[in-house]
This record gives sequence, C-alpha cells and structure tokens, in this order.
Amino acid sequence: QVQLVESGGGSVQDGGSLRLSCAASGLTFNSYGMGWFRQAPGKEREFVAVVRDVSWSASSTYYADSVKGRFTISRDNAKNSVYLQMNSLKPDDTAVYYCAATRRWRTPMTYEYEYWGQGTQVTVSS
Repeated sequence: QVQLVESGGGSVQDGGSLRLSCAASGLTFNSYGMGWFRQAPGKEREFVAVVRDVSWSASSTYYADSVKGRFTISRDNAKNSVYLQMNSLKPDDTAVYYCAATRRWRTPMTYEYEYWGQGTQVTVSS
C-alpha cells in the first residue's frame, strides 16, 4: 500500500518561511518523480514544483512561475522523502499543500500523478 504523508505546514506571517516534508512508503521511491501541488479554498488544485527521479543523469527540478525563486524542491532517496522549502511567503501562498508521485517527468498535470498525500495546511497572514 502506497502512502505519502506530508508534514511541516503551519501559520506564518508575510515574508516568512516554512519547510514541508513528505515521507513515502510502499513504492520504489527512486523510480518516481515527486511533486508538490496546492489548493486554496474555492480554487482548483495547482502545480507547484516537481523533482525528477534518479533514473537519469542528475536530479532536476521544475517550478510554477508563481513560486520560482522563492520555493526549492529537493529529495533524499535514502530517506524516501521529498521536501519543499518555502521562503518569502505571501498571503496568496495560503493553501493545502499536497505531495504526489508521478512516472512522468516534468509534468504539471494532476492526472499524471498516481499517488497523493492527504495534504498539509499552510496559512500566510499579512
């Protein structure tokens, strides 16, 4: 049984930082690209970032324009974990953040992701 468990969410002020973690089990972790998505109230789930698996030459990352330069995605295959370091947070970043696993590299499409976590709430106040 595949499980993705997010942690690290919370409440911060405008300009603050948070680090999200996602622990994976039940899958061959280094065979999957790992992504982060978010969903704000009343809005569709949107892509945030994805990091490549290790099947290719080196880890690569891909970001939504809205977070580029502020968020950093990384993974530790020894720990079956993926992380999202979020700096310079804004109120517009307020959402539930989800970790997800994909066999496809560099895809922002939710339907390309096979497995999802339960989400962790991030709230940024002005």
